Amino acid sequence: MIIKMRAVTVHEVPEKVTAATERKFLRDLQQYVETERPRLVLDCSKVRQMDNNTIHLLLCCLEEAMKRNGDVKLGAVRPEAKATLQFAGVSRLFEVYNTVAEATQSFRQRFGGIVPPLLEPVEQEREAENVA
Repeated sequence: MIIKMRAVTVHEVPEKVTAATERKFLRDLQQYVETERPRLVLDCSKVRQMDNNTIHLLLCCLEEAMKRNGDVKLGAVRPEAKATLQFAGVSRLFEVYNTVAEATQSFRQRFGGIVPPLLEPVEQEREAENVA
């Protein structure tokens, strides 16, 4: 069996986000999100202060990825920036990792808990009886 892995792209969030840097960042990001199910990791290691402009940029990235059934994860988020994300109420929208490598690796892990285990034939008969 061959499993084709889609690429995970890492983008470094600028230390200070202004309207001009946001437009440039999103323009550069566009080529990576115009795929089926884009997988993005945003490297937040340079972000010292998570202000409204930076949060808006993160949300724009998430919106673009979600339009194409993709996902965005945050890596290397400093504790003070993490606290700001929680205070703003947007931390629940992102998976946040201590390092960029952990965020990237999280895309490569299989989701074993999503699909329920197959039932044995005897258990299937019992389930059918319980439904009837």
